[in-house]
Amino acid sequence: MKKYRVNVNGTQYDITLEVLEGEAAAAPAPKAAPAAAPKAAAPAGGQAISAPMPGTILSVNVKPGQAVKKGDVLVMLEAMKMENEIMAPADGTVGAVNVTKGQSVQSGDVLLTLA
Repeated sequence: MKKYRVNVNGTQYDITLEVLEGEAAAAPAPKAAPAAAPKAAAPAGGQAISAPMPGTILSVNVKPGQAVKKGDVLVMLEAMKMENEIMAPADGTVGAVNVTKGQSVQSGDVLLTLA
């Protein structure tokens, strides 16, 4: 048995927890998280457009070689049930597109590059 004191909204409670050795040992071990894929780097002279937050790609609106203007929507990213437009920060040409529709991305992942 282990005793703990817990404070809930300014009220203190003393609790006792029973440690069950047999059941804890029989529980399956948690699976290890998959290794993160290496982040693609922008080519020399290119500008990497990265995910500002973790989310899911809803659409990719450009293709490699396509010319874009500043403010054009490149990718739609869903994060926390909100659609976020990832826009071109400057005029340029799409170099490489590193994501596809439905793909999950993490903050900082390179979505595409502009030349």
